[in-house]
Amino acid sequence: MPVFPSAEWLDGYVERINSSEEFEDAARTFEADIAFVFEAEPENGVPADIWCLATFGDGKCRQADYDVEQESAAGATFVIRAPYSRWKDVIEGRIDPIEGMLDGDLVVTGHLPTLLRYVRATDELVNLAAKVSSSFVDERR
Repeated sequence: MPVFPSAEWLDGYVERINSSEEFEDAARTFEADIAFVFEAEPENGVPADIWCLATFGDGKCRQADYDVEQESAAGATFVIRAPYSRWKDVIEGRIDPIEGMLDGDLVVTGHLPTLLRYVRATDELVNLAAKVSSSFVDERR
């Protein structure tokens, strides 16, 4: 079972995204690079920030890279960052991602109204993340 966060977890997530007809339909016209930043929480097993970069287009995740250099991901169309434990809350359904973005629980850099146009796609991304069989780094200690 892949550990969140990890490259194996990201691979499983991309596989779910690219096999989802719901996501493909909801994100058919969405073209963007999104950097996901899992901010360090040493007390929870995440000693440093982890930057992931995903490229979306035509209803698919074209590419996703785990633990990339900040400089290569910081210029993404959108950067969504939060502490590791907040991401865990999103994946486990305790925080709605759209509400989290609006409330500042998830900090978004980029044109938020564009993301809001794709609420169905965003919801599906979260649903798919929750379906990845996973354990969490803070639960493995």
